[in-house]
Amino acid sequence: MSLFWRIFALNAVVLGAATALLLWAPVTVSVPVLLTEAVILVAGLAVMLIANAALLRIGLAPLARLTRLMTTVDLLRPGQRLPEHGSGGIAELIRTFNAMLARLEHERASSSARVLLAQEAERRRIAQELHDEVGQSMTAILLGLKRAADEAEEPLRGELHQAQEITRESLDEVRRLVRRLRPGVLDDLGLVSALTSLTTEFATHTELRLVRRFDSGLPALDEQTELVLYRVAQEALTNAARHAEAGRVEVSLRHTDGTVVLAVADDGRGTGIAREGAGIRGMRERALLLGATLDVTSRPHTGTQVRLTVPVPRKQS
Repeated sequence: MSLFWRIFALNAVVLGAATALLLWAPVTVSVPVLLTEAVILVAGLAVMLIANAALLRIGLAPLARLTRLMTTVDLLRPGQRLPEHGSGGIAELIRTFNAMLARLEHERASSSARVLLAQEAERRRIAQELHDEVGQSMTAILLGLKRAADEAEEPLRGELHQAQEITRESLDEVRRLVRRLRPGVLDDLGLVSALTSLTTEFATHTELRLVRRFDSGLPALDEQTELVLYRVAQEALTNAARHAEAGRVEVSLRHTDGTVVLAVADDGRGTGIAREGAGIRGMRERALLLGATLDVTSRPHTGTQVRLTVPVPRKQS
């Protein structure tokens, strides 16, 4: 039944019931209208309006549910759908809306994949240039400063040694940036070694106490899956260091029921509501690449947990 005929039928029921009451009820209307008759007519009108409103609310309830979903839907949380019942205009509208959501989610996932792949390619290029050009140039400067310091007299020798230390610290920072842009250990030694290196680096450069819990015998993962897991861990650790005011962070990687679960939990202040900033939305976009599920929980005074559940992909031959 179309929406027009549904509303027409609901109003017809109310008007028909009112007409039946007027025909068979022992009620008369005088001219001029008596007070008791006016009270009965007004009461009847009120009953008609209430009944009409109740029936319309029941009949249009699917539209209300559709409106609520339209105002809260988030393409980074796929799978939000309305139940499809029966036939008619409203059911067809819900089916069309669900199909539109599925199409938009697919297009969002495809566009996010292209953007993230291009981003990773650019990270790789910048890391390569920093390593090959800036790193080698600074290494040459270090060697030149060392030769000059060996041949110089005091106090110039001390100043050259100081310049050496500044250059060496800058070179270390460049190498750290290269590792953050493109973790070579991930390509060479795999996910567990990369996460171990990442957490060690965070513990060294922050005041966080890092705890690692990695299952042994993890399944073989493809390159894209390992990169997504690494980037989510990296972003979660960055958020914990910058915003959580935490003292302890636990990073775990577990394999259970055909999935790999990465969890990063801190003991920071929490917020009660996990704010969807650029970092969390970036993690959600990465999760879309794998059809994974990202859950972020934040409770006051107990900390925040980021949990990524990835279905184990089949190894491509």
